[in-house]
Amino acid sequence: MSMQDRPVLVTGGAGFIGSHVCRVLLDHGRTVRCLDSFVTGQRANISALVPNPGFHLLEADIRDLDACRHAVAGVESVVHLAALGSVPRSIDDPIASEAANLTGFLHVLEACRTHRVRRIVYASSSSVYGDSPASPKVEGQEGVPLSPYAVTKAMDEAYAGLYHRLFGLETIGLRFFNVFGEHQDPNGPYAAAIPRFIDRFLRHQPPVLNGDGRQTRDFTYVGNAVQAVECALATPQAEAFGGVFNIAYGRSTDLLTLVNMLREALQEHDPQVAQVPVEHGPERPGDVRNSLADVGRAHTVLGYEPGYAIEDGLKRAIPWYLAHLG
Repeated sequence: MSMQDRPVLVTGGAGFIGSHVCRVLLDHGRTVRCLDSFVTGQRANISALVPNPGFHLLEADIRDLDACRHAVAGVESVVHLAALGSVPRSIDDPIASEAANLTGFLHVLEACRTHRVRRIVYASSSSVYGDSPASPKVEGQEGVPLSPYAVTKAMDEAYAGLYHRLFGLETIGLRFFNVFGEHQDPNGPYAAAIPRFIDRFLRHQPPVLNGDGRQTRDFTYVGNAVQAVECALATPQAEAFGGVFNIAYGRSTDLLTLVNMLREALQEHDPQVAQVPVEHGPERPGDVRNSLADVGRAHTVLGYEPGYAIEDGLKRAIPWYLAHLG
C-alpha cells in the first residue's frame, strides 16, 4: 500500500475542527480513521461522514495508551486535535486538562514512534504566548503561561520537538488563534465567544463580555485552520519538522466590535436582535488581554494562505447557527 493510500488518523475527529478536517480529507480521496471519546465531540458533527466507505470511526480515549497504539497501526500520518479545550476549564480542573492534553498527547506520540508513523500534525494554541507583551505574536517570543491549559500546550510543543530530534518523527505544531465556525458548540460553561454570543442574541438575552470588551482576538475561521492542516500534511520542507507555526488570519478584533458585527448580521434574520443590550462581567483569570498573530512563518514554510477574514467566516457560519439554534 502506498503512503497516499494509507489512512490518516484524526484524533478528536468528531470535534469542531476535527470534523471539518475529516470531511476535507475524504473529499480529497483519503481514507480517514477518526478517533474520538465523545467527551466533547459530537456525533452529529460526523453523521454525514459515517456512510462514506473511506471513513472509519474508533470510539476510544487518548488517555488509553493501548487504544492509541491500536488507532495508529497502519496509518501514514496523524492529525492530533483531541484535547480538553478552554482556559477556564483548565483552571477549574487542572488534572483533567493534564491527563487529556499532555499525557494523552504523549500517548499519541509514543504510539506513532512504535508504529513508525511518518508525520504528526498537532494542535497547539495561541495561549502559549501567555503574558508576552509582543504584538503581533511571533514564534520564539513566548511569555509565561497564564493557565494550566497553556502549560499543557507548551509542553506538547516541547515533547513534539523532542520526538523529532530523538526519533525522526515529522512533528508539526499549529498554534491556532480563536478558531470559529460551523460545528462549534454554543452550549456549556466553556463555550467559545462567537457561538455563545450568537446563541444569546437569538434568545434575546444579553451577551456577557468579561471585562470592558476592549480585549482583542485574532478570530480565525475554521476554513483557515483546515487549510493549515492540509499544508502541514503536504509540506516537503524539512524546516517544518519539529517546529510550530501561528495559524490565524493576521488581524485583531475587539469583543465590542465583534458583538456589533454579530448583532448587525443577525438582525437581518430577527429584527429584535437590534434591541438586545450587552452586559459586562468580571475579567476571567488566565485570559490574555490582546492577541494578534504574525503568520509570516506559516506562509513561508508551509505555504499557508488564509482565505477567510472574520467577515467572510461569519457569513458562512451564521446560517449554520440559524439553522441549528433558530
